[in-house]
Amino acid sequence: MNMFTQKMRMLTAVVMDSDREKVVKALLEKGVMEFVHIDTLPKEKMQKLSAHASTIPRAALTDMRVRIETLMKEGSVVLPDIERAGIDSLPDLDMESARRSLDRLSGSLETIRAQQKEINQKVNYYREIIRYSKEKDDDYLDLRVGTITHGEGKDLLARLEAIGGVFLFASKPFVSLTLRRDSNRVTEVMDKFGWTESTDAEAQKGAMAEAIGEAGARISSLEGELKGLAEEAGKRIGDKSEELKALWINVRVHELCEHVESYFSYTRNTTLFSGWVPSDDTDSISKTIYDATEGRCIIEWTEADQVPPDAVPVSMTSPKLLRPFERMVNNYSTPEYGSINPTPFTAVAYICMFALMFADLGQGLILLLVGIIGSVAYKRNPLKKDGIISRYLCSLLLYLGPASMVGGLLFGSCFGLSIFPALWFNYEAVVAGEPMGGLVQTVYDILAITIKFGIVVIYLGLILNWINLFRKKRYFELVFDKNGLVGGVVYTIGIWFAFGFVGSGYKEFPSAPWFMPVLIGCLLAIIIKGPIGYAIGRKQGKAKESIGRVAIDTVMDFVVEALELFSGFLSNTLSFMRVAGLGIAHASLMSAFYQMAEMPGNPIAYILIAIIGNVLVIVLEGLSAGIQSLRLNYYEFFTKYFTGHGIAFEPVGLKSRIVAD
Repeated sequence: MNMFTQKMRMLTAVVMDSDREKVVKALLEKGVMEFVHIDTLPKEKMQKLSAHASTIPRAALTDMRVRIETLMKEGSVVLPDIERAGIDSLPDLDMESARRSLDRLSGSLETIRAQQKEINQKVNYYREIIRYSKEKDDDYLDLRVGTITHGEGKDLLARLEAIGGVFLFASKPFVSLTLRRDSNRVTEVMDKFGWTESTDAEAQKGAMAEAIGEAGARISSLEGELKGLAEEAGKRIGDKSEELKALWINVRVHELCEHVESYFSYTRNTTLFSGWVPSDDTDSISKTIYDATEGRCIIEWTEADQVPPDAVPVSMTSPKLLRPFERMVNNYSTPEYGSINPTPFTAVAYICMFALMFADLGQGLILLLVGIIGSVAYKRNPLKKDGIISRYLCSLLLYLGPASMVGGLLFGSCFGLSIFPALWFNYEAVVAGEPMGGLVQTVYDILAITIKFGIVVIYLGLILNWINLFRKKRYFELVFDKNGLVGGVVYTIGIWFAFGFVGSGYKEFPSAPWFMPVLIGCLLAIIIKGPIGYAIGRKQGKAKESIGRVAIDTVMDFVVEALELFSGFLSNTLSFMRVAGLGIAHASLMSAFYQMAEMPGNPIAYILIAIIGNVLVIVLEGLSAGIQSLRLNYYEFFTKYFTGHGIAFEPVGLKSRIVAD
């Protein structure tokens, strides 16, 4: 794993047009190149180049691929992997033939889909009736109980069922329950059979309950029919699975090739293309192109520092084990090219925060088991949709469960009970106010631990920021920025001052001969930041401003910067008290549930309440701890060093699932 974002190089290559297809397929197999349009060449050279002319429109290929994938998903057919050995021997793609083949398969499913649509409409109708009944919205329902004076009941039933509703005609009086919007149609049919409404109130009340029960039974029956139809559709698609897989591979490869070639430019006999490649792969990419063209090519490499930094894509080389936390970073933003890779630091900070807030051996084990079971279930069924516990959450629980278990061992907690000695201190006992030995005796000591933890995190963020600024040669910001060296010195002074005041029992402020000179020096640095920044800007060609304007800006910037510096660091540090707050809340909730469990004086009630309490705490406190850990990372840690102006590196290869326009 590289501590910084991966170093990139830009490839520009010229190959013979006759070798173009072989080069494209070879590059797709490597899957490490992000193609870019050739827009950096001189205009006179660009005028001699022509764009790629598609034999098959890429939109048509994408539409067909999506159509195939929809059928495969319906038939639970997993998308195949594309192997390099197979794409060289792919037959020519006949779009008309492929379209006819898909039309035949879709045609064979039309009857099933029509039945599914009809059944779904009935299910929705019955569910709407049940919902209005549960919500006591009788104004939306039309219940009728009665008999007919002429005609046959079976004939009336046949006509009513064409409208939709619940009709009980097995015995008299007859029962009809429909939605109010259909009442006029129902009345029109019933009048032809001389419908006579019953005046028995008890019969009306019993009829409603009976009709609602019948609606529920019909929903269950219809859902069984839907399941059978889905299985039949899946079987028909499954019989064509090999044909669909082969067609999908053919369409997908052509789509990828069209996407890659859309970045190419051409002369009469040559093809020119360019793209970004990680530095570690430059030799292998050069060899791939040489081998595909048998040496008939020209390759040039451009270093990333010769291109504007905001145009270089960013690739983070994190180990597979840290992928859940890399996604956490990407959800926030993509870091700048050449900056520190935040993933490992995010992983450590997040896990430590969660362990401090949700420290319990037994509950951590439950989280780990949920993560394992969920991950296995999703792996066995790749087409399964994400539920409340998503794939990502399952992968995260594989880390958070053990973190919580380690916290439980440190604080002697298992399902909220102190059934073994704590390796550090007993969290529940401290929260309960029981006399304890050692350094941690009260909740204030717990708050102090989390504040110290926050100080370490903030200092780490500042150090990472200094490293980033030094690497980018942004020395002005390194010195004068609020998260630069001046900010670090001010924060250090503040920490020393605060700990000295607390150490005296809140009686006196600390003093030292260096304190005032260093503080005044930092304030002077904040004051001169404006004029120095203006002078640097003038050298870089920025517009000239009057001395008065510069002076006013300097004073205003000083006031704002000083307030942000002192209040910002204070609030950032105190914000970590929420780590202790969540931990104390976790221990207090568990204590409250066990006190409730003891009230009935019944062993069964005790076990039941204890289980319910643990489930609620795992769900609610686990969610709160996860959210607060994320918040502290994003707003207290990332803001110290993370600059999210990067462009994500998105190479195109055979395993790419999405091709961007």
